[in-house]
Amino acid sequence: MQPELYIGTAGWSYKDWIGSFYEAEQSKNYDWLQFYSDYFNCVEVNSSYYVYINPNTVDGWIEKVDHKDDFLFTVKLHQDFTHKKNFNSNQERAVKLVLDKLSAFERFGGLLIQFPYSFQATEANIQYLGKLVKLFDEYDKFVEVRHLSWNEKRAKQITFCTIDQPSIGESIEFIPKISNGKLYARFHGRNKEAWLDSIKNFGKKQSYQEQNERYNYLYSPGEIINIAMTVMEVLDSVRKVFLIMNNHPNGNAVANAFELMNALLKAQIKIPQTTLQSFPRLKRMSV
Repeated sequence: MQPELYIGTAGWSYKDWIGSFYEAEQSKNYDWLQFYSDYFNCVEVNSSYYVYINPNTVDGWIEKVDHKDDFLFTVKLHQDFTHKKNFNSNQERAVKLVLDKLSAFERFGGLLIQFPYSFQATEANIQYLGKLVKLFDEYDKFVEVRHLSWNEKRAKQITFCTIDQPSIGESIEFIPKISNGKLYARFHGRNKEAWLDSIKNFGKKQSYQEQNERYNYLYSPGEIINIAMTVMEVLDSVRKVFLIMNNHPNGNAVANAFELMNALLKAQIKIPQTTLQSFPRLKRMSV
């Protein structure tokens, strides 16, 4: 049996996608999420890392994807839990309200618990991860760690993310990690120079563009083919696959998600005219 395949992007609300994906500003008559769900079957919610999502907002999401039976949301855990490590029961409850709401409508794909490069596999950090796993025991969980020290770690209750990022220091390599019958891969791009700059400027005040420059990368057709071939090698051993493009500046994530979809499904796909005009190389795979 072929696994369930979910391909999408990290977030959907980007103004710099106007013209390269969206046709116009979001409005009452033109909703970005509804438009997005016409082309993809999943999205990773990244705003939940910065703010606690109001359940009423989730109701709106569910309504906007009602026309797409197989659409799923994965939700990134708030930074209070992963980076600041300072949270209370009210914040835990706020997260679970969102997850439970999505689950009730069969729209929940899993909880992304993403740690920074500095989160190495020390005994204290392993215990802390165990605390979060227990805290969200009833939900499917995907854990992203970026340091090589985690490379051989295994866990029964979570799926470690497979990540593609610039090879810097002791960063973890792009090797598919499968557990619990699932694969969750995130693609951050390979903009090594900008990634190094972001490390040097950590903690400094930066503009939105400066903060996201490290993700400003368009995978080449050859790189997409290599990624697809790597993923295909493990498809026989998984039940569910999430492939999330996080190279979002300028709509690059959208273009590469379409290319990855084409490579894995081996079929022509529906692509909006805005994207075809911005990325002419996609025309050969468009229906």
